[in-house]
Amino acid sequence: MTDRKTELARNLARVEERIARACAAAGRRREEVTLVVVTKTYPASDVRLLHELGVRHVAENKDQDARPKASACADLDLTWHFVGQLQTNKAKSVAGYAQVVQSVDRLRLVSSLSTAAEQAGRELDCLVQVALDAESGARGDRGGVAPDGVGELADAIEAARGLRLRGLMTVAPLAGPYAGRQRAAFERLVELASRLRAAHPAANMVSAGMSADLEDAVAAGATHVRIGTAVLGVRPQLG
Repeated sequence: MTDRKTELARNLARVEERIARACAAAGRRREEVTLVVVTKTYPASDVRLLHELGVRHVAENKDQDARPKASACADLDLTWHFVGQLQTNKAKSVAGYAQVVQSVDRLRLVSSLSTAAEQAGRELDCLVQVALDAESGARGDRGGVAPDGVGELADAIEAARGLRLRGLMTVAPLAGPYAGRQRAAFERLVELASRLRAAHPAANMVSAGMSADLEDAVAAGATHVRIGTAVLGVRPQLG
């Protein structure tokens, strides 16, 4: 086993142990939580090693990095998640490789993704990104729609050709009433997700939690956690 594979295996084992402990503490089964490894800034070779170690869900946040990486790993049985703020002019590219877009936060993007998915002959699973720091009618600093805009956006996704509404995603906010209160933020997301499922029963994904706060996400009821640094290591400084 190479040094890098050994490092990744060790990190993965630690993350798996954290998820398992968090599930046990919350009275949940481990299989209720899907680990999505965020591979941004790391090479396709790391994605291949992660696949060898059993990872099947990976995420990227920039199309210019994700597209060539997904192409280089096209022979692997991976589910690619797009988790970053997405410009409408990148929708066609993302629709070519991603199976899940977790960061849908405006109606124009729904339209662009729908057109792109139809042209590619694909169906995309979509999550509404919720910004818990956003005022009514606004978007969050890191993307996302305000909580009172979830219903309209969810209905638009449900009605769009080539798209499937699968649930909600959030990033723990850095400002506003939930700043520094990750557990409360994730509990609010799960509450919103429960309301969403009343109207859209298939929308059962709740994506929340990263390396520093995955335990809070699992305790709140997240179905997917997005882990980067804890698996791949501290990211290299850019610029």
